[in-house]
Amino acid sequence: MEYIHSLFNTTIKEPTAITVGKFDGIHKGHHLLTSDIIAKESLGLKSCMITFTNSPRIALTDDKSPTLITNKERVFMLDNNGLDYLIECPFNKQLMETDARSFIEYLVNNLNMKYMVAGSDFTFGYKGAGNVTLLKGLADELGFELKIIDKIKLNDRDISSTYIREELTKGHIDIVNEMLGYEYFVWGEVVHGAHLGHTIGIPTINIMPEASKLVPKFGVYVTTIDFDGRIYHGVTNVGTKPSVSDANIVGIETHILDYNGDLYGKFVKVTFVSFLRPEMKFNSIDELKAQMSKDKATAKDFFNKR
Repeated sequence: MEYIHSLFNTTIKEPTAITVGKFDGIHKGHHLLTSDIIAKESLGLKSCMITFTNSPRIALTDDKSPTLITNKERVFMLDNNGLDYLIECPFNKQLMETDARSFIEYLVNNLNMKYMVAGSDFTFGYKGAGNVTLLKGLADELGFELKIIDKIKLNDRDISSTYIREELTKGHIDIVNEMLGYEYFVWGEVVHGAHLGHTIGIPTINIMPEASKLVPKFGVYVTTIDFDGRIYHGVTNVGTKPSVSDANIVGIETHILDYNGDLYGKFVKVTFVSFLRPEMKFNSIDELKAQMSKDKATAKDFFNKR
């Protein structure tokens, strides 16, 4: 996959199949769009996703809620899925003030767009003036094929990044994973913590999520941990660790079952499989250790039955 950081300075000579959007979370609906353009390789088209370094939702509204996927996580996730081009451009003044027609003309003339796929609620151009009706007219006029895909629903509600964020903050990880079509994850570098886990015989690894990343509801989860080409089982605490710290810093702390190696400085993927319990404050380290031992046993039992 070729990773490009600019839209208006980019030219692609090969004929392309394109989809455009923020793709926060890359949920099931987004997957339909990406898999559709990747499938056009059989027709000689290069697949191209156009997305943004910053969220249009945040740039244009007062909604400052965190994102489901960071820019680094998106590249990590898409790198080996068959996509030819990922254009990740800033949602800046130039882009915001480009009118709808000019935006599509640029895709045709500079990115050699021969095919485009979009969701039924797709809007584009200055103040979101462009919609699917306009897009259909431009497709006929400018000579590219257009496909519109309807929204996917769950519980009589459209699957959307907003819906997923709501369920994630409630700890409903099963519903979140169903809407995503994969298990929610945090990807990051293992950093040093307080080393309490080693002291009490239950070693852990720590990841500090980016400020823009929405973490699940504070609590303990059954997880898998992916690094060095292998997948391990684990149990993860999301939160501020109130039993041992007053710093109120949100972290991802994971005990990896049946592993005791040094992972400092490595990048790992922690995937959330099932919610166990809310985060708790214990009166002593012995109480904390006892509960962590119970969580380990519960996680092992979960994977044994899976």
